[in-house]
Amino acid sequence: MQNYIFELPMEVRDYECDLQGIVNNAVYQNYFEHTRHQFLLSKEISFSELHRRGIDAVVVKVEISFKHSLLPSDQFSSQLTLKKEGVRYVFYQALFSRDNKILHASARIETVILVNGKLGFTPELDRIANEANAL
Repeated sequence: MQNYIFELPMEVRDYECDLQGIVNNAVYQNYFEHTRHQFLLSKEISFSELHRRGIDAVVVKVEISFKHSLLPSDQFSSQLTLKKEGVRYVFYQALFSRDNKILHASARIETVILVNGKLGFTPELDRIANEANAL
């Protein structure tokens, strides 16, 4: 069980569902990405500001495990934690129903930092990863 450091309430929108009446598998990645962006903004880190400074966070690997389908109007909580593993910043994320805490999907998303096009790091993410690991 992960020690999640950020939580974002969300709700399934009807247009995110496929013909089977469940959330399309590709939409889960959007949920995870939106959560990462909101998490960084909560830490006063802006992707656009980093980019202006020549710093780009790039997703290099995504692993998603689907457990229980989300349905139209389901309310859920998107949670994450961050760890630094070598040169990678790894986001561990999960989607839980808000009412009964059922796990709908979990993900391991690996990112790297490019500084002016070369592999590097950013002190902002290092600080957050260190804070998360201290918990």
